[in-house]
Amino acid sequence: MTDRLSRPCTAFEGDRLLAAGPLIEVVLAVKTASESDATTPLLVFDDATGRVMDFDLRGTKADIIARLSRPSANARPSPADGSTTEPRGRGRPKLGVIGREVTLLPRHWEWLAAQPGGASVALRKLVDDARRTGGAQQKKRAAQEAAYRFMSAMAGNLPGFEDAARALFANDSIRFNHHVSGWPKDVRGYATRLAFEALVD
Repeated sequence: MTDRLSRPCTAFEGDRLLAAGPLIEVVLAVKTASESDATTPLLVFDDATGRVMDFDLRGTKADIIARLSRPSANARPSPADGSTTEPRGRGRPKLGVIGREVTLLPRHWEWLAAQPGGASVALRKLVDDARRTGGAQQKKRAAQEAAYRFMSAMAGNLPGFEDAARALFANDSIRFNHHVSGWPKDVRGYATRLAFEALVD
C-alpha cells in the first residue's frame, strides 16, 4: 500500500498545475483546493499512464488518508508472489520458477528442443533478449500513450491538438512543441514532459 500512496501523480486546477509528487500529497492538496474553490475543475493524473485518477474527497484529510490506505477491493495476489490459493503445479516455486502451459506448433517445439539447455532455457533466453532489445521501444510507446491520454483530457479542444497528436506519435518533438506553443503553460509543460522527457534517462 505504501507504493500506491507514493505513486507519482500531478493535479491540475483548471489549466494550472496545482501539485505534483506522491499520490498522498497531491490528493491532500486537491482536498484543500476543493474547499477553497468548488467551481474550478480539479483533475489528478497518473504520471505513468496519463490517466485521470478519481478519489473520494468527502470528510476530513484523515478520512481520505484512511481510505487511500485501505487495500483495493479489486486487488488480487499475483501468482508470482507465492500467495495464490491455487494448488501448486509443476515448477520450482522456491526458486521463483512457475510452471505454466505454453501452446506452440510442432516446429516450434522441435526448434526449442534442439537448443542448448532445452526448451525452458531457450524460452527464458528469448524473453530476456526481447526485454532488453524491446525495452526502449516499449517505454517510448508507453510515454506517447500517457501523453495522449492527458492531452485528450486537457487539450482536446485546444488549437493544434490533432497536429500535436500526430507529431507525438511520429516522435517529432520539434513539430510537437510548435503545435502546443499556444496552449496554457502548465498543460504544455506536462504534456511535453510525459511525451519526451521520461525517455531521457
